[in-house]
Amino acid sequence: MGKFATIDIALDEMLVNLAAIVLRLSAPELTRTPEARHALVQSVRQYAICAAHSTDPRVHELKVQLEDTLKPALRIVASNGVNVL
Repeated sequence: MGKFATIDIALDEMLVNLAAIVLRLSAPELTRTPEARHALVQSVRQYAICAAHSTDPRVHELKVQLEDTLKPALRIVASNGVNVL
């Protein structure tokens, strides 16, 4: 294995570890403020840029998981059957 392959593997491992950290920090209770949400968006964007150059399927799967954390959570609203006009 050449030097570049060794570096590539090491970078992929670092990306996997970084994604795990960002996923933990993406918990709703940690991203309540606009500043925290902005930081999460920036982290996911930067990760996606780095992941685009990786050939490791784990990195790409984690990119999808991270991008999913940015999607708004859907809430189910129950109706009591009364229509208000």
